[in-house]
Amino acid sequence: MSLSKKRKVDTECRIFQEKWTSSYMFTEVNGKPVCLVCMRQVSVLKECNIRRHYETQHGEKYNSLHGELRKQKVNEMLVGLRKQQSVFTRSREVSDAAVKASYVIASQVALASKPYSEGGFVKNCMLKAAEIVCPEKRQAFANISLTRNTVADRISEQSADLDSQLKRKVESFLAFSVAIDESTDITDVAQLAIFIRGVDDTLTVTEEFLELVPMTDTTTAEDIFRSVVGALDRVGVDWSRAVSLATDGAPSMIGKKAGVVTKFREKVQAANRGGDFWTFHCILHQQALCCKSLKMDHVMEVVVRTVNFIRARGLNHRQFDSLLSDCNITHGLSYHTEVRWLSRGAVLKRFFDLRGEIGQFTEKKGKPAKELQCPLWLQDLAFMVDITEHLNNLNRMLQGRKKIVTQYYDSIHAFKLKLTLWETQIASGDPAHSPRLRDVCAASVNPDVKQYKDKISGLLRDFEKRFRVFSELETEFAVFRSPFTVRASDVPVDMQLEIIDLQCD
Repeated sequence: MSLSKKRKVDTECRIFQEKWTSSYMFTEVNGKPVCLVCMRQVSVLKECNIRRHYETQHGEKYNSLHGELRKQKVNEMLVGLRKQQSVFTRSREVSDAAVKASYVIASQVALASKPYSEGGFVKNCMLKAAEIVCPEKRQAFANISLTRNTVADRISEQSADLDSQLKRKVESFLAFSVAIDESTDITDVAQLAIFIRGVDDTLTVTEEFLELVPMTDTTTAEDIFRSVVGALDRVGVDWSRAVSLATDGAPSMIGKKAGVVTKFREKVQAANRGGDFWTFHCILHQQALCCKSLKMDHVMEVVVRTVNFIRARGLNHRQFDSLLSDCNITHGLSYHTEVRWLSRGAVLKRFFDLRGEIGQFTEKKGKPAKELQCPLWLQDLAFMVDITEHLNNLNRMLQGRKKIVTQYYDSIHAFKLKLTLWETQIASGDPAHSPRLRDVCAASVNPDVKQYKDKISGLLRDFEKRFRVFSELETEFAVFRSPFTVRASDVPVDMQLEIIDLQCD
């Protein structure tokens, strides 16, 4: 026996007809028939249902209206409905804008590393500005919630959203690299910073700060390795796609038998079946270590001692600043901080520029810096200022996000060529690219410039030694640095024909 199929209302394609508006005082809102009199909806879009509602609920009152009078009444009801809808829409838009503004401001609070309570201060500032600039909009600013708890919730939600985005992005990585750095904060807690960079099939590079892991107990290689693996597993990385690891060069990181690098390489090569995996010592850190090979402590010792004499005592500092002000000099001396890599160059440059005022002040205080009267020491100071300025310029070039290893290679390679040039020029007694040394030598009798050749040679050797891994990868870099001049035989087999076509196109 055949069973009759149940009718489905949503498949009958019923359409609201305009004549029902004047006949039954109905209109269509979001696909539903709505009565203009009582604002009720009729569940099924059928004329019989609409007619039944009108006749039973409103027919007695509105049947007497005909012609223009009825049309005018219907138009008034339509206008009233649209006004009501616009009020709700505008209210919702204002509310949505206030919530969006709350998220944006909370994000700025987090990016500026400000306390959550700063949200209230920001809101007060906005309200004061609104009262002056646009008083009629003050309530819109007042609707933005920026309490401490709200800012905390907004930041947590954005953090969770960014984390989910990163997990989705990690799934698309064809290859990725990791950078880790362990340092101790002011509370003596070791903090392990983990960064990840990956590339997808569209060659889009994603570089993100993955996690900051507090190391509350020991910081052995096993502890660090376990923390790194946990952070990477949390975002769901495919270990077979890891290609490199960069560390800060600490013994626990680079130990050959049980260091983090060794453990990391074993895990990756177990996943990619013995594929290539490269490890790097932080390039910026390496460059900073190269600076120490100059070994001109007799210069830094005098500079640090003199700066501390002026800066460490409040009276001396005030009097020295007053002396500089009398000389129309707006900048003073700054402290030297060993852990800040650019500090040495900045302090030396400032000291050299103010050497006359420093000598005058220390003489007046009965603590003369006798070295400032020694031409040979001034030559050493000038040389240190010039060479550290070049090193600081290199350091700044190496800083920043969204850089790839070939860019670092180019910067290091260029600096080594500059050192070779300076070595040749200094050996011939020409400090062409050391302006301060050139000026000091010009004012000296029988200056000895050639003595600095050994310093530059030692610096060059240190660069060659510390960046030896770049020489090993030079062939692999060539295809990215200069694809139009690289030899086809030097690139992987699966790219050779394509490189030839590219060079001949």
